[in-house]
Amino acid sequence: MGNCWCKWEPTIYKNPKSGSPKEQERERREGSKLPSNPEEVEDLRGGDSAANPLIAFTFEELKIITANFRQDRVLGGGGFGNVYKGFIPEDLREDLQIQPLPLPVAVKVHDGDNSYQGHREWLAEVIFLGQLSHPNLVKLIGYCCQDDHRVLIYEYMPRGSVENNLFSRVLLPLPWSTRMKIALGAAKGLAFLHEADKPVIYRDFKTSNILLDLDYNAKLSDFGLAKDGPEGDKSHVSTRIMGTYGYAAPEYIMTAMCTASVLSFWNCLQEGNLWTNHGQPANKTLQIGLFLYLKRRRSY
Repeated sequence: MGNCWCKWEPTIYKNPKSGSPKEQERERREGSKLPSNPEEVEDLRGGDSAANPLIAFTFEELKIITANFRQDRVLGGGGFGNVYKGFIPEDLREDLQIQPLPLPVAVKVHDGDNSYQGHREWLAEVIFLGQLSHPNLVKLIGYCCQDDHRVLIYEYMPRGSVENNLFSRVLLPLPWSTRMKIALGAAKGLAFLHEADKPVIYRDFKTSNILLDLDYNAKLSDFGLAKDGPEGDKSHVSTRIMGTYGYAAPEYIMTAMCTASVLSFWNCLQEGNLWTNHGQPANKTLQIGLFLYLKRRRSY
C-alpha cells in the first residue's frame, strides 16, 4: 500500500493483564477456536451472508502475485510483517471476479513468531474489513489461511501513508487544501466506524495507518486492533490495553475502558504541527472544526 508500512514502528502498547477477568477468559476461549483453513474462516464470516466477498488465495498463488516475494517488491514492514507489492494476473484463476486485471495489490505477510500481532489480529482484519465497506476504509480483497501462512491482500494505495507524505525528505510538502482533504476523509472513515450498525472502535488511529490513493483520498487501514464498540446504554467496553503511545487516550491507558478513537484523531492533527499552514490564521479553527465534526457524529 504504497510505502505504508515503514521499517520503524512506534511502540505498541499491549498490557495482557488489563481488561476484566471475564474479558480475558473470553479471549482465551476465542484463541482456542481460531480458524485453520478458509472454510472455517468463511464460517466465522457468516458464509454467503458476509457483506463483502473475499477471495481465499493459496500460498502458491501469492508467490505468483508477488514474484515469489522478491525483495525488490517489499513496500515496508511493521509489527505484523513485511508488505509486498504484487499484481493479480489475468490467468491466475478462471473464477476470479475481479476487474480489471492485472490488478496491483498490497500483500501483507504475517511473519510468525517475530510478529507483534498474532493470529487473532489477522482474523480481526478479515472479519471487520470483510463486513465494512466505505470510501474512506481500505478495501480488503482476500486472504490466505493455509498451513501456518496468514496473509492479507489489499487494494494498492500508490501514495502510501500520510506519515510518509508529511515527513518525507524527498516528496514535496502537501498543500494546505490537500491536508484538509485528507483530514476530512479520515474523519469520515472514523465517523462511519462509530455509526455502524455495530459500532467499531479502531484503537490504532495514527498517520501511518491512514493511506492515500492517487487523488489523495484518505483510507483507514490496519484493523488488527479493532474491537466492537459499546451498544445501547453502554458507554464503553473493557479490554486489554492496545494501541500506540502518543495516540491512545490517557483514560483508556489508565482504566482499560475503551470508548472511541476521537482523541487519537485530535492527536494526529497535532502531530509534529503537521496540519499547520504558516500564514493561514484559520488553521487552528479548522483543526477544532474537524475535531468537533467527528465528536458530534458520535457522543460516546
